[in-house]
Amino acid sequence: MTTTVSPFVRGLLGLSLASLTALTLSTAAHAADLRLKFAGTLPVEHQGTKTMEEIAAAIEAADVGLKVTVFPANQLGSGEELFEDTIRGNIDFSMGFVYAHKDPTFEINSMPYLAGDWDEMQAVLRNHDSAFNQIMGERLDAIGLKLLENNPEGFANVVATELPKNWDTLDSKDMNIRVWSSNVVNNTMKELGFNTTTIAWADIFPALQSGIVDGAECCTKQATYTVFAKSGVGSHYISYNAFMEISTFYASNKTWEKLNEEQRAVVEKAFAEAADGFFEWNKENDATFEKELVDAGYEVLTPAPEKAAAMRDHVRATIWPQMAEIVGAEVLDRIRSDLD
Repeated sequence: MTTTVSPFVRGLLGLSLASLTALTLSTAAHAADLRLKFAGTLPVEHQGTKTMEEIAAAIEAADVGLKVTVFPANQLGSGEELFEDTIRGNIDFSMGFVYAHKDPTFEINSMPYLAGDWDEMQAVLRNHDSAFNQIMGERLDAIGLKLLENNPEGFANVVATELPKNWDTLDSKDMNIRVWSSNVVNNTMKELGFNTTTIAWADIFPALQSGIVDGAECCTKQATYTVFAKSGVGSHYISYNAFMEISTFYASNKTWEKLNEEQRAVVEKAFAEAADGFFEWNKENDATFEKELVDAGYEVLTPAPEKAAAMRDHVRATIWPQMAEIVGAEVLDRIRSDLD
């Protein structure tokens, strides 16, 4: 016997089949959520780590099939190691300083006296159309990374276990301090009168604690307080304001290629909004952490304006021409054109 199915019933069956298919696809998509690693170098209690957690929460809340696990405090390696592993795709997102070991152009991150205050930081480092950001994006892409945001946290200054001699002039300081792996930083601090030793970020604390060095060119007021002062290490913070502490948010190009357009938009929005908040937080809390340092027994010193200007002018006159040999005259000209 042949059973005749009415058009109405056939429609219901078709609708049910479509619903079941959609449900199956939805379940499959959920089961196939990308699980991403987001690594950083800052201490767990640092505002930068809290910013990373905010980003992860915002990405997951968008419900676009992305799960993010945050690994702060060098859990997955030092800044240099995160950089390499993100290129390889072993880490998906990173927050850290971009060193120049893969490309000398990244020495622009260590360009002394590039910005003099928070407004200049905003214009040079946070404006996506600035020459600095354009160059960073181009060069990162060339080695397999996507620039998401640059985060100037403030000025990275000298932490010391005693007061350097001639601390506010260009004369010899009679002090050996740590610098990071940058010829530009090394030469700048020598021009300011220091002896230098290159030490990785993760090794600064034991180096200061044990007396291997008597100081370090390294840190914002916040980092100095959270990493050193709270542990009773160091006694002086000298604000030369030659360098900025720049934490860059970057992604692996291998990860980026896995994301669809909706996921990319969610990721970019989460990083941009968090970077905006992080910058404002750092700007508003700079004075607060100076007070915290003083309360912890530190002496915070800043050269008088005329002495600070003399240091700045001397370093720009001696170090900036050297940078043309490292990063290339065309790169340096692009950056300087934004400052003129």
